[in-house]
Amino acid sequence: MPKSLSAKCACGAVTANLIGPFRDAMGCHCETCRRQSGHYVAATQIDADGLQLLTSDRLKWWNASETAKRGFCNECGSLMFWREDGSDRVSVFMGCIDAPTGIKLTTHIFLEEKGDYYDV
Repeated sequence: MPKSLSAKCACGAVTANLIGPFRDAMGCHCETCRRQSGHYVAATQIDADGLQLLTSDRLKWWNASETAKRGFCNECGSLMFWREDGSDRVSVFMGCIDAPTGIKLTTHIFLEEKGDYYDV
């Protein structure tokens, strides 16, 4: 796996350097991820101090639950980050990371909440 990667939202208003090590990607099928993204999301995870925001004036954090928040671009709406309150780790959504990533999707979580229109 690479030691660092770059990430950006769809419009380029939020950009970041990501410093690993990177966790294998997980697919999250929870209802909140599905509703906010339109499908399930895939994310890797890094130490929070490995998230180096380069341009972030459009980054907005939303309290997705009582225990976690999501970071997204308030210009284009791209979902980028998820962080549990008090955690020293941050999840980075795979769709915003520039290829090649060298990261593989290996695990699926919250399958009991997945949509009824697809199989895993």
